[in-house]
Amino acid sequence: MRSLFGQTLLILLLGLALSHGIGAWIYGSDREQAVRAVGGLAVAQRIANNTRLIEEAPPDWRPRIVAGLNDPTFRVALAGAAPTFDEEGGPVSEAVKDFVARQLPATADRRLKVAVATGEAGPPGFGHRGPMHPGFRGARHWRGLRAAVALPDGRWLVFATALPDDAPAVSRQFVLSMAITGLVLLIVSVWAVRRLTAPLDGLARAAERLGRDMDAEPLAELGTVEMRRAAQAFNQMQERLKRLVENRTAMLAAISHDLRTPLTLLRLRAENVEAGEDRDRMLATIGEMDAMLGATLSFARDDATPEPRRPVDLTALLASLVDDMADAGLKVSIEQAPPVTLACQTQALRRAVANLIDNAIKYGGAARIALEVTATTVTISVDDDGPGIPEAERERVLQPFTRLEGSRSRETGGIGLGLAITLSIVQAHGGALTLANRPAGGLRATIALPR
Repeated sequence: MRSLFGQTLLILLLGLALSHGIGAWIYGSDREQAVRAVGGLAVAQRIANNTRLIEEAPPDWRPRIVAGLNDPTFRVALAGAAPTFDEEGGPVSEAVKDFVARQLPATADRRLKVAVATGEAGPPGFGHRGPMHPGFRGARHWRGLRAAVALPDGRWLVFATALPDDAPAVSRQFVLSMAITGLVLLIVSVWAVRRLTAPLDGLARAAERLGRDMDAEPLAELGTVEMRRAAQAFNQMQERLKRLVENRTAMLAAISHDLRTPLTLLRLRAENVEAGEDRDRMLATIGEMDAMLGATLSFARDDATPEPRRPVDLTALLASLVDDMADAGLKVSIEQAPPVTLACQTQALRRAVANLIDNAIKYGGAARIALEVTATTVTISVDDDGPGIPEAERERVLQPFTRLEGSRSRETGGIGLGLAITLSIVQAHGGALTLANRPAGGLRATIALPR
């Protein structure tokens, strides 16, 4: 979850999960209140209806009607005297009592008693086998309810039942609804976050392309206002960098070319000097300067006219390079490797590897090339048997015109541009060049290229 997409999606999903949890808790609480209200209303309605039925029936029919009204969840009985249970106040009992009183015909001597007792089941002697309403199914706690209504003939109609005190926290329909809602929100969230973060991914790929190719296509200015502004700023930066590199390359090429004329005049004048040690030193210095200018012009031309890329068998390319150098009498070898196709600037990459081989032979006496291939990377390593490079000097030696003392000196013929040119070529391919001393001795130069 290190990517912006992953972190944004995680935060969004955590927020949705929290809101779903709070919503479920509110739903459960409201469901319990609704169950209590519906339960009390249903019982009160049933008591009122049965009371009206008994009151309107002939006295000799009442015992049979009462017997028919009984069921396992609702008990009805006729009593000659007022029941002995104590009437308990409370919101539920008062609500039931008030509703029953309003449903019955108003009389001056209407008497009504209601008591509600909290418990795990109904009141003592009450054989509860299940609730009266499908919505009560699954309730764990019940409250026993007793009610008594005085009849006009002086007898009491006594009722006993149970009210649900809670409701299942969730139901099958609730779980299904939450699952469907969560799935829809997940799909929409993934789509929305991907849509918002995709331009950033495109910006990162454009920056990577710019590192390899200064002439890469400009970034499409799409997306939100902020992303369009970022893309516009990136394209302007790319254009400025391109002009800067072109101006630097043109200036470098112009300076190197213009210096060739006075250098040629110096060579002619030095050749007219009488033979001697001073004349040889002057010619050697002029020759070194001429070689530096030639390498600089070549470096500038490579930057000014980049080679187009094309697929090539890298293994065959390296083998051909090694064969050419071995035919010239150089001590160079290559390990066997499977064929691997890579889109690259063929001549530029050949020159980069040739520079590493040339350095290995000059300073280490031999060069051994190996090619390793993975799913994402192609690695070319060049080993030598030289003294290696101190760790503190490895970054500096990659800079243009940098040469180390000791065995890596001017007397070997180098002017300090080989590694710089190699690094420039490798970076243009989106790769990396690293130098490291081998444990067994010698230097290993490694080119890692993306496939």
